[in-house]
Amino acid sequence: MSNAEQSITPKILVVGQGAREHALLHALSQSPQHPQLFIAPGNAGCETLATLVPISATDVPALVDFAVSQGVTFVVVGPEAPLSLGLVDALAEKGIPAFGPSQACATLESSKFFAKQCMAQAGVPTAHYAYCQTQAEGFTALEAIGKPPYVVKEDGLAAGKGVTIASTLDEAKKAVEHAVEKAMPVVIESFLEGVELSLFAICDGLHAVPLPPAQDFKRVGDEDTGLNTGGMGAYSPVYFADEALVSAVQTKVLVPMLKTMAERGTPFHGLLYVGLMVHPHKPESLNVVEFNVRFGDPETQVVLPLLTAENVDVLALLQASATTGALATLFPQWVASGYTPSQLPWFCERSNQARPSAVTVVLASQGYPEAYSTGNPIVLPQFDTLEQGVMIYHAGTQKSADGAGLLSAGGRVLSVTALAENLPQARRKAYQAIEAVDFPTGFNRSDIALKACQF
Repeated sequence: MSNAEQSITPKILVVGQGAREHALLHALSQSPQHPQLFIAPGNAGCETLATLVPISATDVPALVDFAVSQGVTFVVVGPEAPLSLGLVDALAEKGIPAFGPSQACATLESSKFFAKQCMAQAGVPTAHYAYCQTQAEGFTALEAIGKPPYVVKEDGLAAGKGVTIASTLDEAKKAVEHAVEKAMPVVIESFLEGVELSLFAICDGLHAVPLPPAQDFKRVGDEDTGLNTGGMGAYSPVYFADEALVSAVQTKVLVPMLKTMAERGTPFHGLLYVGLMVHPHKPESLNVVEFNVRFGDPETQVVLPLLTAENVDVLALLQASATTGALATLFPQWVASGYTPSQLPWFCERSNQARPSAVTVVLASQGYPEAYSTGNPIVLPQFDTLEQGVMIYHAGTQKSADGAGLLSAGGRVLSVTALAENLPQARRKAYQAIEAVDFPTGFNRSDIALKACQF
């Protein structure tokens, strides 16, 4: 490579260490810009795509120093913690653009109460709520609801596990007590009927481009039983998330939220994750359950493969988010049409049989989401033994001491993702790949996307 070629090669730093970040690396590696990739700190699966940097995702000063010293041209922030710590702001002070919101905007995720206030200002449909700072306030709010189920949300970062949907008043009160013991306020909401849906939107402060909707599976057990987890699997596209529903989210949620955030003096750049409760085929019924401000895990592991299947330059898409109005340059017809979803490549009209679909199944350590052991051996199948379109994204993995083997290093260990021409084929391929993974101390749900395949 010549010096001239080296000078224009983008240097990209991805921050994080889970399957979400591995999926981001995989998508970025397919960019026609041919970026040089770094990841901090990464995991055992990331080293084939990027240089691993031994810096914690929450060590903001060290991450900024590394980016400056290596001439990093763009930073992609995966998890929520560094966003809430102001990593994007600190990089901006050094003139380094990043994918992710400012610290002020990241409060949409770190405070459920703040998010509710912004939704009220924007007129976004959501559940009625009470903000409670003491146990007594929490108990009063629960009793005012009157009947189960009760929704108790810790008002802070909880890695996707700070929500309790209680079937009894006693269970709900215990959730309040647990939060108060941690000096954490709670938001108590009325329960919303419907089906959950995740929709990501890339935002540039002015525009919000919706990505293919996905459904994830939070409960640890089949048939949505057991404890809440960070997510045990996901699929996309979703059978009822048609153009009318996506348009309704654009009109009722994305446009007013971006307007409100700009009016507050904190324009939103990066990824707005909209957690929705909807009734299939009734877009007018949608309600926002929550906002996150980064790619969700495991939904990222199915959404990004769908983008790359449409030959989308994911790096260019993320880069556009950092400049106000830049998404209009990437998708001029979409803007000119008044944000009609069919003007985006991943929403273009096609038959159900011809729509690329993706399914991911999480392999977790026995005991997760409670106590689990680490350091257990994993043997992955050779990629040439798997069907084309299967990706194994690493989450909680590490190399053995001699560097020859692979060991578990977390609760969620692997995300096995399959891409196919339709959802049943993708599901079949994902579970075939799961069977080829030798991980005796691991487990997975057997019903990811099963019901969706019936539509």
